[in-house]
Amino acid sequence: MAAHNYDIAVVGAGIVGLAHALAAARLGLRVVVIDRDAQANGASVRNFGFVTVTGQEAGDCWLKARRSRDVWAEVARAARIPVLHEGLLVTARRPEAEDVIDAFLGTRMGEECLRLTASEARKRCAPLRENTVTSALWSPHELRVESHAAIPRLAEWLEEVHGVTFLWRTAVHGVDTPWVATSRGPVQAAAVIVCPGDDTATLFADRLAGFGVTRCKLNMLRLTPRTPVKLGQAVMSDLGLARYLGYARLPAAQSLARRLDTEQPDQRVNGIHLITVQSGDGSLVVGDSHHYDPTPDPFQDQAVNRLILDEFETVLDVGEYDVTETWIGTYASAPDRWRITDVPEPATRLVVVTAGCGASTAFAIGEETLYDITGKDPAA
Repeated sequence: MAAHNYDIAVVGAGIVGLAHALAAARLGLRVVVIDRDAQANGASVRNFGFVTVTGQEAGDCWLKARRSRDVWAEVARAARIPVLHEGLLVTARRPEAEDVIDAFLGTRMGEECLRLTASEARKRCAPLRENTVTSALWSPHELRVESHAAIPRLAEWLEEVHGVTFLWRTAVHGVDTPWVATSRGPVQAAAVIVCPGDDTATLFADRLAGFGVTRCKLNMLRLTPRTPVKLGQAVMSDLGLARYLGYARLPAAQSLARRLDTEQPDQRVNGIHLITVQSGDGSLVVGDSHHYDPTPDPFQDQAVNRLILDEFETVLDVGEYDVTETWIGTYASAPDRWRITDVPEPATRLVVVTAGCGASTAFAIGEETLYDITGKDPAA
């Protein structure tokens, strides 16, 4: 094809790429998004669709999540993306977990959150297992969308309403701003933002290697209860209090981590913590596990799935259910940072979320990147 000229070219149509496209479009810029697949097919559509604020790492990550949650609420209304439920219930069944909840509520991140008694928690979420959950942290900040439907709809809305051009099924071979070499021919743009997800080999591989980026593999399941249940919000458990850094880096979490290492060593070794969310058809998305490798194998270990389900069944009683779907998710991971914004050239940005929280933080990152490039605030 002949070269086309844009203000901003975004490589990658996952949530991070789409967030940058939105920020650029809100500034009135001409935007093209280029992706090698026919639609987003990576981490952005293989997750919970759970926009998480509470429990994100203190500081930059938590702040980005707070802002992104607000943008999600705006975009969901405008693009007619259903918000399936709001809020988060982090259950506790050990005194050490209750101590972490109390410590968290004493931080800035605990604003608007509450500690609930077991009976109060069950009023919010009837399927909580009796005589197991002793208390819970309630957060009003979270929202949940069905990611495999929401991300394509977001792309359609950006095209329909904001005039963003999409080049699907188009591979990018190289970036030398203002030129992007693609399988359809050259694309010209004043600035290029590369959002490669967990692809560390195609573009700027040497720079990504310098950050120690690898990949994380997740086991995910969909359960369909045979008798309908209503969750009402996302549900997590003690394991999350020792893994999500907003909790886990509190001094009070050390005792919980030691007890979990003793009592649930298999879950801990496999990086398992419980997230349960509900879909519009009543089914439940449940996960997950974490295994790290530059090239994770594509196979699910049913023993790992069983460990996830053991935690689910300990916390929630939904009666008999069927496992109706399982899949593997992957995301980019780095050992010492939750995100990367690199500047290979003055008009080029390389943006990767490396902590599995792209859906929760991407909109705010996109605003930051566009402000850095243009000097104009997309949120203004």
